[in-house]
Amino acid sequence: MEHQDFLDQAHVQYRALRAAAIAAGPETPVPTCPGWDVHKLVHHLAGVHSWALAALRTPVDGERPKAVPRPEGWEELLAWWDERFTEMNEVLAASTPDTPVWTFIGPKTIGFWARRQAHEIAIHRLDAEHALHGPEVPSLLFDTDLAADGVDEYLTLLLPRAAQVRPITGEGRLLFHAADAGRAWELRVTPGEVPAAGPITDSATDEDTTVAGTADALYRVAWGRPSGAIVSGDRSLLDSLPRP
Repeated sequence: MEHQDFLDQAHVQYRALRAAAIAAGPETPVPTCPGWDVHKLVHHLAGVHSWALAALRTPVDGERPKAVPRPEGWEELLAWWDERFTEMNEVLAASTPDTPVWTFIGPKTIGFWARRQAHEIAIHRLDAEHALHGPEVPSLLFDTDLAADGVDEYLTLLLPRAAQVRPITGEGRLLFHAADAGRAWELRVTPGEVPAAGPITDSATDEDTTVAGTADALYRVAWGRPSGAIVSGDRSLLDSLPRP
């Protein structure tokens, strides 16, 4: 995906998330985020966008941005969230993806934030949909390219970081296959080591776990959300992967 694709998807997912959150109402529980209601979900997103906006204005070697207070009232929070999201996207749209900025991991560029925020919004849009519809959320919500990129971001960038904080205790080889995207990933995990993910390196069939389905289904399962992906082999190996 290109820089503009991420910006476009951020807008699509934001509008859908906001509509679902308002339809569900602030006090509705979010079943995919235990202990959260819709108000807390929006409060979190507003804070994330505000923090990302601060990061976009921080030099590469600057200090980690600090979180800022958010309004607590529902209507005030929605308006504040709208403002932060709009401002964040204006900064992203006005910059080239290779513009250097502070990031917490990965490439120290504007492009990192365009990608990260598109996926942050998309996954939490899914949470808002579950708050509104319960388990009856459509199986195909996400663009194939966006979903496949989200799987890639998780496996190759965010999972290794999360595993440094919450080490994986399992050991084995997992294959992720998104047929509609024409993409597949191999993940090897070893206790005490940073998991290594990338394209399948050989045609061996010694995988311990296989996760197959649409890119949308793999996107959801990668982030620990309800999914129609087919998991064969050792399910516990998949479940042991830490989510950011």
